[in-house]
Amino acid sequence: MRIVIALGGNALGIDPNEQLTNAKLTASLLLPIINSGHEVVITHGNGPQVGLINLAFTEGRKRNDKVYEMGFSECGAMSQGYIAYHLLNAFNNEALKDKSDKKFVSVVTNILVDKDDPAFLSPTKPIGGFYSYEESLKMPYPMREDSGRGYRRVIASPKPKSILEQDEIEALLKKGYTVICCGGGGIPVIKTDSGYEGVDAVIDKDFASSILASAINADMLIILTAVKNACINFNTENEKALYQINTNDLRKHLTNNEFKAGSMKPKVEACLEFVTNPKRRAVITDIESAASSLDGKVGTVITY
Repeated sequence: MRIVIALGGNALGIDPNEQLTNAKLTASLLLPIINSGHEVVITHGNGPQVGLINLAFTEGRKRNDKVYEMGFSECGAMSQGYIAYHLLNAFNNEALKDKSDKKFVSVVTNILVDKDDPAFLSPTKPIGGFYSYEESLKMPYPMREDSGRGYRRVIASPKPKSILEQDEIEALLKKGYTVICCGGGGIPVIKTDSGYEGVDAVIDKDFASSILASAINADMLIILTAVKNACINFNTENEKALYQINTNDLRKHLTNNEFKAGSMKPKVEACLEFVTNPKRRAVITDIESAASSLDGKVGTVITY
């Protein structure tokens, strides 16, 4: 099978040591899928990482005028390289330990967005660290409460239209590489008269993963998150885990607003965008269950 596996940015941690530890765990849990002969693309979020990189430049500029302003698209590119570096090392080291001959490569990925996307007028995507309400009032950019965990900066999150490096990613897959790409949802770019130009925004990595999975004709999209199953009535006494479910029934739950925006909702929407025919399926689960989810034993398995 051809599989796209989407990792959350929060799952990779925030500081370098935590990210190194989590990258090693990721490699140990996903390598069995790769070793079993599947063609695998790994995408990942970057919410905490890109926010901290951007904050470092902002704070550094306040203290030293030799620190230059850095565009958010450049910060996104830095986060792609930084996270991919840790993941590549983790997978290569795990493959050596496992005596696996699998090969890994990362691709800096640009994602085309519409310059007139209404998301640019209403920032909603949380990035960076968490702050108290009092701290959030002192920040020079929009802040919003995030799922009861504190306040975070929010930035525009336009919908992805296409992936510029789609052909290169597919060519590498055909040559036997496991490809790490679409980091942080990819670097958002718009098309201008002079070519492509980066914009200050963050693309939801679940939507980018869905677009990629469709573009390369993947058989399966696995979105990894902090819980084993998507749930309706989450965190209430009526909470109910979803197991096997078709797109019609899942869409009814979505229409009834049973998934939280900024949390499970975009994952569900991304899966629905991908599973458009009986040959495709999607899974939402945690990383510990990733390998078992291939044959539908665990997780929320979405079929047409």
